[in-house]
Amino acid sequence: MIYRNWQDTKIPALGFGTYELNNDEAAKMIAEAAKIGYRHFDTAQMYHNEQGVGQGLKNSGLARDDYFLTTKVWYDKFQSGDLQTSVVESLRKLDLDHVDLLLLHWPTDDVPLEETMAALNEVKNLGMTRLIGISNFPTALIDQAVSLTDAPLTVNQVEYHPYLDQSKVLESVRAHDMLLTAYCPIARGNVMKDATLKAIGEKYGKSPVQVTLRWLLQQDSVMAIPKSGSPKNAAANFDIFDFELSKNDMEAIHDLANPNGRLIDPSFAPEWDKAA
Repeated sequence: MIYRNWQDTKIPALGFGTYELNNDEAAKMIAEAAKIGYRHFDTAQMYHNEQGVGQGLKNSGLARDDYFLTTKVWYDKFQSGDLQTSVVESLRKLDLDHVDLLLLHWPTDDVPLEETMAALNEVKNLGMTRLIGISNFPTALIDQAVSLTDAPLTVNQVEYHPYLDQSKVLESVRAHDMLLTAYCPIARGNVMKDATLKAIGEKYGKSPVQVTLRWLLQQDSVMAIPKSGSPKNAAANFDIFDFELSKNDMEAIHDLANPNGRLIDPSFAPEWDKAA
Protein backbone atom coordinates (compact mmCIF):
# COMPACT_ATOMS: atom_id res chain seq x y z
CA MET A 1 0.00 0.00 0.00
CA ILE A 2 1.06 3.58 -0.67
CA TYR A 3 0.20 6.16 1.99
CA ARG A 4 -0.10 9.93 2.04
CA ASN A 5 1.15 11.58 5.19
CA TRP A 6 -0.80 14.69 6.10
CA GLN A 7 0.44 16.28 9.32
CA ASP A 8 0.06 13.45 11.87
CA THR A 9 -2.38 11.40 9.76
CA LYS A 10 -1.42 8.48 7.51
CA ILE A 11 -4.02 7.99 4.74
CA PRO A 12 -4.07 5.00 2.35
CA ALA A 13 -3.65 6.54 -1.11
CA LEU A 14 -5.97 4.01 -2.77
CA GLY A 15 -9.51 4.09 -1.45
CA PHE A 16 -12.79 2.40 -2.30
CA GLY A 17 -15.54 4.63 -3.71
CA THR A 18 -19.24 3.87 -3.30
CA TYR A 19 -21.01 6.25 -5.72
CA GLU A 20 -24.12 4.62 -7.28
CA LEU A 21 -24.05 1.65 -4.87
CA ASN A 22 -27.29 1.25 -2.93
CA ASN A 23 -27.27 0.35 0.75
CA ASP A 24 -27.27 -3.42 0.17
CA GLU A 25 -24.55 -3.21 -2.48
CA ALA A 26 -22.47 -0.87 -0.34
CA ALA A 27 -22.70 -3.16 2.69
CA LYS A 28 -21.59 -6.14 0.61
CA MET A 29 -18.81 -4.37 -1.28
CA ILE A 30 -17.33 -2.53 1.73
CA ALA A 31 -16.93 -5.87 3.53
CA GLU A 32 -15.45 -7.44 0.38
CA ALA A 33 -13.10 -4.49 -0.15
CA ALA A 34 -11.89 -4.78 3.44
CA LYS A 35 -11.04 -8.46 2.81
CA ILE A 36 -9.05 -7.46 -0.27
CA GLY A 37 -7.05 -4.97 1.79
CA TYR A 38 -8.72 -1.59 1.30
CA ARG A 39 -8.55 0.61 4.37
CA HIS A 40 -9.85 3.91 2.93
CA PHE A 41 -13.56 4.20 2.12
CA ASP A 42 -15.55 7.05 0.59
CA THR A 43 -19.26 7.88 0.73
CA ALA A 44 -21.51 10.97 0.76
CA GLN A 45 -24.91 12.10 1.92
CA MET A 46 -25.98 12.37 -1.73
CA TYR A 47 -25.13 8.71 -2.41
CA HIS A 48 -27.93 7.62 -0.03
CA ASN A 49 -25.83 4.66 1.09
CA GLU A 50 -24.21 5.78 4.34
CA GLN A 51 -26.23 3.20 6.26
CA GLY A 52 -24.95 0.43 3.99
CA VAL A 53 -21.39 1.68 4.27
CA GLY A 54 -21.67 1.65 8.04
CA GLN A 55 -23.07 -1.88 7.98
CA GLY A 56 -20.29 -3.04 5.67
CA LEU A 57 -17.65 -1.61 7.98
CA LYS A 58 -19.27 -3.34 10.92
CA ASN A 59 -19.44 -6.63 8.99
CA SER A 60 -15.78 -6.29 8.00
CA GLY A 61 -14.64 -6.73 11.58
CA LEU A 62 -12.14 -3.90 11.19
CA ALA A 63 -11.39 -1.92 14.32
CA ARG A 64 -12.37 1.76 14.08
CA ASP A 65 -8.75 2.89 14.11
CA ASP A 66 -7.85 0.53 11.25
CA TYR A 67 -9.67 2.36 8.44
CA PHE A 68 -10.11 5.89 7.08
CA LEU A 69 -13.65 7.01 6.22
CA THR A 70 -14.79 10.05 4.24
CA THR A 71 -18.28 11.43 3.81
CA LYS A 72 -19.52 14.63 2.20
CA VAL A 73 -22.17 17.24 2.98
CA TRP A 74 -24.51 18.02 0.08
CA TYR A 75 -24.70 21.69 -0.89
CA ASP A 76 -28.35 22.12 0.16
CA LYS A 77 -27.15 21.68 3.77
CA PHE A 78 -24.49 24.41 3.75
CA GLN A 79 -26.30 26.87 6.01
CA SER A 80 -25.11 27.01 9.60
CA GLY A 81 -27.37 24.74 11.62
CA ASP A 82 -28.35 22.65 8.60
CA LEU A 83 -24.77 21.47 8.08
CA GLN A 84 -24.26 20.43 11.69
CA THR A 85 -27.63 18.64 11.81
CA SER A 86 -26.86 16.81 8.55
CA VAL A 87 -23.58 15.50 9.96
CA VAL A 88 -25.34 14.20 13.08
CA GLU A 89 -27.70 12.35 10.71
CA SER A 90 -24.79 10.98 8.66
CA LEU A 91 -23.15 9.63 11.82
CA ARG A 92 -26.44 8.05 12.87
CA LYS A 93 -26.68 6.25 9.53
CA LEU A 94 -23.04 5.19 9.63
CA ASP A 95 -23.47 4.14 13.28
CA LEU A 96 -20.22 5.94 14.19
CA ASP A 97 -19.31 8.77 16.53
CA HIS A 98 -17.00 10.41 13.98
CA VAL A 99 -15.71 10.22 10.43
CA ASP A 100 -12.07 10.75 9.52
CA LEU A 101 -12.69 13.32 6.80
CA LEU A 102 -15.71 15.53 6.10
CA LEU A 103 -15.94 17.36 2.78
CA LEU A 104 -18.16 20.04 1.28
CA HIS A 105 -19.41 18.12 -1.76
CA TRP A 106 -19.84 20.97 -4.27
CA PRO A 107 -19.39 24.73 -3.98
CA THR A 108 -22.54 26.86 -4.16
CA ASP A 109 -23.42 30.54 -4.40
CA ASP A 110 -26.60 29.99 -2.35
CA VAL A 111 -24.85 30.31 1.03
CA PRO A 112 -21.84 32.54 1.83
CA LEU A 113 -18.75 30.35 1.95
CA GLU A 114 -17.69 32.08 5.16
CA GLU A 115 -20.83 30.78 6.90
CA THR A 116 -20.34 27.25 5.58
CA MET A 117 -16.67 27.12 6.53
CA ALA A 118 -17.50 28.27 10.07
CA ALA A 119 -20.09 25.48 10.38
CA LEU A 120 -17.60 22.94 9.00
CA ASN A 121 -15.03 24.06 11.57
CA GLU A 122 -17.61 23.76 14.34
CA VAL A 123 -18.34 20.15 13.38
CA LYS A 124 -14.61 19.41 13.59
CA ASN A 125 -14.32 21.17 16.95
CA LEU A 126 -17.20 19.06 18.25
CA GLY A 127 -15.28 15.89 17.36
CA MET A 128 -17.65 14.66 14.64
CA THR A 129 -14.79 14.56 12.14
CA ARG A 130 -11.03 14.43 12.53
CA LEU A 131 -10.28 16.33 9.32
CA ILE A 132 -12.12 18.66 6.96
CA GLY A 133 -11.88 19.48 3.28
CA ILE A 134 -13.61 20.40 0.05
CA SER A 135 -14.68 18.76 -3.21
CA ASN A 136 -15.08 20.08 -6.75
CA PHE A 137 -13.44 23.41 -5.85
CA PRO A 138 -11.48 25.17 -8.63
CA THR A 139 -8.38 27.18 -7.72
CA ALA A 140 -10.09 30.51 -6.99
CA LEU A 141 -12.47 28.82 -4.55
CA ILE A 142 -9.66 26.74 -3.00
CA ASP A 143 -7.90 29.99 -2.12
CA GLN A 144 -11.11 31.43 -0.72
CA ALA A 145 -11.90 28.34 1.38
CA VAL A 146 -8.36 28.26 2.79
CA SER A 147 -8.63 31.93 3.76
CA LEU A 148 -11.90 31.33 5.62
CA THR A 149 -11.04 28.28 7.72
CA ASP A 150 -9.45 28.08 11.14
CA ALA A 151 -8.56 24.38 10.87
CA PRO A 152 -6.36 23.46 7.89
CA LEU A 153 -8.06 21.79 4.93
CA THR A 154 -6.80 18.30 4.13
CA VAL A 155 -8.27 17.39 0.73
CA ASN A 156 -9.87 18.68 -2.43
CA GLN A 157 -11.70 15.77 -4.08
CA VAL A 158 -12.10 16.30 -7.82
CA GLU A 159 -12.57 14.45 -11.08
CA TYR A 160 -9.14 13.37 -12.27
CA HIS A 161 -8.10 10.83 -14.89
CA PRO A 162 -5.77 10.73 -17.92
CA TYR A 163 -8.14 12.74 -20.13
CA LEU A 164 -8.55 15.70 -17.74
CA ASP A 165 -5.69 18.09 -17.04
CA GLN A 166 -5.85 19.00 -13.35
CA SER A 167 -2.37 20.53 -13.13
CA LYS A 168 -3.67 23.90 -11.92
CA VAL A 169 -5.72 22.34 -9.13
CA LEU A 170 -2.79 20.10 -8.20
CA GLU A 171 -0.46 23.07 -8.03
CA SER A 172 -2.95 24.90 -5.82
CA VAL A 173 -3.54 22.07 -3.34
CA ARG A 174 0.18 21.43 -3.03
CA ALA A 175 0.81 25.13 -2.37
CA HIS A 176 -1.76 24.94 0.44
CA ASP A 177 -0.31 21.70 1.87
CA MET A 178 -3.41 19.75 0.84
CA LEU A 179 -3.97 16.44 -0.93
CA LEU A 180 -6.02 15.75 -4.07
CA THR A 181 -8.39 12.78 -4.15
CA ALA A 182 -9.25 11.66 -7.68
CA TYR A 183 -12.82 10.52 -8.27
CA CYS A 184 -13.95 9.04 -11.59
CA PRO A 185 -10.29 7.91 -11.86
CA ILE A 186 -10.81 5.50 -14.76
CA ALA A 187 -13.00 7.94 -16.71
CA ARG A 188 -16.14 5.81 -16.44
CA GLY A 189 -14.29 2.87 -17.95
CA ASN A 190 -13.04 4.79 -20.99
CA VAL A 191 -9.44 3.94 -20.13
CA MET A 192 -10.13 0.26 -20.84
CA LYS A 193 -10.23 0.79 -24.59
CA ASP A 194 -7.35 3.27 -24.80
CA ALA A 195 -4.56 2.09 -27.13
CA THR A 196 -1.82 4.01 -25.29
CA LEU A 197 -2.81 2.60 -21.91
CA LYS A 198 -3.14 -0.91 -23.35
CA ALA A 199 0.36 -0.72 -24.85
CA ILE A 200 1.86 0.54 -21.59
CA GLY A 201 0.01 -2.15 -19.64
CA GLU A 202 1.38 -4.93 -21.85
CA LYS A 203 4.93 -3.99 -20.79
CA TYR A 204 4.07 -4.51 -17.11
CA GLY A 205 1.52 -7.31 -17.42
CA LYS A 206 -1.18 -4.94 -16.19
CA SER A 207 -4.56 -3.75 -17.49
CA PRO A 208 -5.23 -0.16 -18.66
CA VAL A 209 -7.22 0.36 -15.44
CA GLN A 210 -4.32 -0.78 -13.28
CA VAL A 211 -1.91 1.42 -15.27
CA THR A 212 -4.22 4.42 -14.79
CA LEU A 213 -4.54 3.93 -11.04
CA ARG A 214 -0.79 3.47 -10.73
CA TRP A 215 -0.26 6.68 -12.73
CA LEU A 216 -2.44 8.57 -10.26
CA LEU A 217 -0.71 7.18 -7.19
CA GLN A 218 2.76 7.91 -8.57
CA GLN A 219 1.89 11.60 -8.50
CA ASP A 220 2.85 13.41 -5.33
CA SER A 221 -0.15 14.38 -3.13
CA VAL A 222 -2.67 12.35 -5.18
CA MET A 223 -5.07 9.68 -3.90
CA ALA A 224 -7.72 7.78 -5.89
CA ILE A 225 -11.07 6.20 -5.01
CA PRO A 226 -12.21 3.83 -7.79
CA LYS A 227 -15.68 2.37 -7.31
CA SER A 228 -16.63 -1.20 -8.15
CA GLY A 229 -19.72 -3.32 -7.69
CA SER A 230 -17.70 -6.47 -8.37
CA PRO A 231 -15.30 -8.13 -5.91
CA LYS A 232 -13.19 -9.31 -8.88
CA ASN A 233 -12.75 -5.79 -10.24
CA ALA A 234 -12.17 -4.35 -6.76
CA ALA A 235 -9.35 -6.89 -6.28
CA ALA A 236 -7.85 -6.03 -9.69
CA ASN A 237 -7.96 -2.31 -8.81
CA PHE A 238 -6.00 -3.07 -5.65
CA ASP A 239 -3.32 -5.06 -7.49
CA ILE A 240 -1.17 -2.05 -8.39
CA PHE A 241 1.56 -2.03 -5.76
CA ASP A 242 3.99 -4.45 -7.43
CA PHE A 243 5.12 -2.30 -10.37
CA GLU A 244 6.23 1.25 -11.12
CA LEU A 245 5.66 3.25 -14.29
CA SER A 246 8.67 4.78 -16.00
CA LYS A 247 9.03 8.53 -16.40
CA ASN A 248 8.32 8.22 -20.13
CA ASP A 249 5.16 6.20 -19.49
CA MET A 250 3.97 8.75 -16.91
CA GLU A 251 4.45 11.53 -19.46
CA ALA A 252 2.70 9.57 -22.21
CA ILE A 253 -0.35 9.20 -19.95
CA HIS A 254 -0.30 12.90 -19.06
CA ASP A 255 -0.32 13.63 -22.80
CA LEU A 256 -3.74 11.96 -23.15
CA ALA A 257 -5.45 14.98 -21.55
CA ASN A 258 -7.72 16.94 -23.86
CA PRO A 259 -9.90 20.10 -23.54
CA ASN A 260 -13.11 18.02 -23.67
CA GLY A 261 -11.99 15.44 -21.14
CA ARG A 262 -14.26 16.48 -18.28
CA LEU A 263 -17.09 13.98 -17.70
CA ILE A 264 -18.75 15.41 -14.57
CA ASP A 265 -20.12 18.89 -15.28
CA PRO A 266 -23.59 19.40 -13.76
CA SER A 267 -25.59 22.61 -14.17
CA PHE A 268 -24.60 23.74 -10.66
CA ALA A 269 -20.85 23.25 -11.26
CA PRO A 270 -18.51 26.18 -10.58
CA GLU A 271 -16.46 27.89 -13.27
CA TRP A 272 -13.68 25.39 -13.87
CA ASP A 273 -10.03 26.25 -14.34
CA LYS A 274 -8.95 26.34 -17.97
CA ALA A 275 -6.46 23.64 -18.94
CA ALA A 276 -2.83 24.67 -18.70
